[in-house]
Amino acid sequence: MVETYELLSAKSGKEIRSRMFTFRDLGDRKVALRPEFTASIARLVTSAFKKEPKPLRIFSVGSVYRYDEPQRGRYREFWQSNFELIGSSKPEADAEAIILTDCLMKLSGISNYSFTIGHIGILRGVLSQNNIAEKVQNDILQLMDKKDLNKALALLEKKGCRDFLEGLLELKGNTAFETAERIQRYVKDYPVAEMAAKNLVDILTLVAASGCPIEVVEPAFARGLEYYTGLIFEVKVPELDVALGGGGRYDKLVESFGGEATPAVGVAHGLDRMILATQIQNSFLSKKQRKTVMIVSIKPELRAEALRISELLREEEISVELEVMGRRIKKALEDANRRKVDYVVIVGAKELKAGAVAFRDLGSREQFTVKIAQLPKKIKGKGRKASS
Repeated sequence: MVETYELLSAKSGKEIRSRMFTFRDLGDRKVALRPEFTASIARLVTSAFKKEPKPLRIFSVGSVYRYDEPQRGRYREFWQSNFELIGSSKPEADAEAIILTDCLMKLSGISNYSFTIGHIGILRGVLSQNNIAEKVQNDILQLMDKKDLNKALALLEKKGCRDFLEGLLELKGNTAFETAERIQRYVKDYPVAEMAAKNLVDILTLVAASGCPIEVVEPAFARGLEYYTGLIFEVKVPELDVALGGGGRYDKLVESFGGEATPAVGVAHGLDRMILATQIQNSFLSKKQRKTVMIVSIKPELRAEALRISELLREEEISVELEVMGRRIKKALEDANRRKVDYVVIVGAKELKAGAVAFRDLGSREQFTVKIAQLPKKIKGKGRKASS
């Protein structure tokens, strides 16, 4: 949660640097609360994960902090889940980050979401070939991220490439593919930008094959992090002005922290915003209801055997609880029924001699004897109100 300011500020971007919570610790070091995860992950790749085989797929989840003006969908403390795929420069790696996000939105019950995609390599390719310094490029991209195109273009007034870039930013097609192909033709005299545009088309082709809804390719699309080098994307819903998630490619970040040249792509999902979207849309997360089991031992001397059976069931991913109040069977059954437990396993001396237990289905109120080895299969094969 706390990192050195130097690490977090190195490639984060002017806007994020201005919104970090910074302070000096007791060792008089300047530190900050993390505004996002990627810089910390890149640090790990140069140290703890240095010798791990590639590709690395790293998942993380936790709280992050930015000094924003609190409003709907913007908080000073918020939660993100993150996926980073490190070690591949192939378009299928970029596609995986987008498709994973599409899958997450579906599983969360969110509807009417759409993706906006761009490629920062196209813009940087044009700007670099026109000898625009990296600092000025970063300023231009920051302004574009804030949708202030006029100020962004004004910075190019003396560089002689305003008209060309303005034409690029206005390119639109009837489909995402058509826009991407128009961009590729438009930048044909800029080799680096043309290669980036081709990469964008390749990624779109792979994503489209998965059925993911890519509706917009935006030539003027930029995100407020300086470390992006290629694909960038966001996912949004009509009901909110803020993105539910976003990410992109950052092929130079690991290297900038002292590691080897390592291609990487990642995505962050705003969990608070996703929850807000489900509330606005009145949608609900669908999940499988796990069967629940209570294990009751008839006599105190059978408690160890009851514990052994509970572990057997947990290893089969069955939700189990042990009756620990010393209740008699009747009271234990009443308690299990009140809390809507599915099944009760009763451990008795007579049944144990035969390697079995008494099994009570609280839905059907039937009780019968089951071999201990058959318990997992019996539990998984029955529903709450099923009968034997």
